[in-house]
Amino acid sequence: MNKDSKETILVVDDFPENVNILTKILKDDYRVKAAIDGESAIKIAKTSPPDLILLDIMMPGMDGYQVCKILKLDPVTKHIPVIFVSAKNDVEDEAIGFDCGAVDYITKPVRSVLVKKRVRLHLNLFDQKRHLAHEVSERTHELDKSRLDIVNRLGMAAEYKDNETGLHVKRMSIYSKIIALTLGFSDQDAELLQQAAPMHDIGKIGIPDHILLKPGKFEPDEWDIMKTHVNIGGEILKGSESPLLQWAWTIAMTHHEKWDGTGYPNNLSADKIPLIGRIVAVADVFDALTSSRPYKKAWAVDDAANLIKEESGKQFDPDVVNAFFASFDEILKCRELYLE
Repeated sequence: MNKDSKETILVVDDFPENVNILTKILKDDYRVKAAIDGESAIKIAKTSPPDLILLDIMMPGMDGYQVCKILKLDPVTKHIPVIFVSAKNDVEDEAIGFDCGAVDYITKPVRSVLVKKRVRLHLNLFDQKRHLAHEVSERTHELDKSRLDIVNRLGMAAEYKDNETGLHVKRMSIYSKIIALTLGFSDQDAELLQQAAPMHDIGKIGIPDHILLKPGKFEPDEWDIMKTHVNIGGEILKGSESPLLQWAWTIAMTHHEKWDGTGYPNNLSADKIPLIGRIVAVADVFDALTSSRPYKKAWAVDDAANLIKEESGKQFDPDVVNAFFASFDEILKCRELYLE
């Protein structure tokens, strides 16, 4: 093992002779750093995290227990194994050490063989935990990708009849995320919205082709049937414990509601319409207007934008409309990227 590949041990003790003893025991197998007080130890651990810390308890100022507690509260250092090395050898002292988050406790005077074995044991355990955490993270990432792919394909299935490539669901879902971020959503919630939005019209699967593909204005009875896609989508998506599907249900059920209460299926108005439904309403209409359909030609972008503006306070939430225009340049870049 070359020097650069050696694991790093931080030794913390206010007596230089104790630091020297531990350094001598460990230096052939590890890189050893030293600190003579708690504040220095915390600074070193945060700026250049070691693989393990050997920590004295009785030190002037901040004692080892305090140092350990601080390290365990910091996301950067909380995973570093801490072994207390102390002359305090009562059971109560050891219990306090473990309560602070330490993984082991070695009493002074130390024995070389014991120190080496305990250090190696906990480094191996730490490596196993890191490896397992990495595997879990990789697997979670794969599952997230698969889930998003399935969601997008479900959305495309609903759009396939009147939108050959299904890019509508991609564009409007990204528009929704952009608007949400402009409104102050967290990155996590904005991403969840993007993942849920493609299922907004999943209920179209249940609409007969002769209505969905009609190249003209609906008759009143046909429009009544067309509007049932909202409740069909709600039935498909309801009852899940998944936050993604819960948001998808909310969006499917509310993105055709209108700010002034004249939408469907429940004539909700203003803040009674969930915000994610209000966001998707704007994103969906803008992209639908600027896309070709069997029953219409695509509108010019400026014409579609003007309609969104005109419908502020009527069909659409004024705050969402303002966020839409505040992020309009980014939305147009997305549109160009995913044109049919």
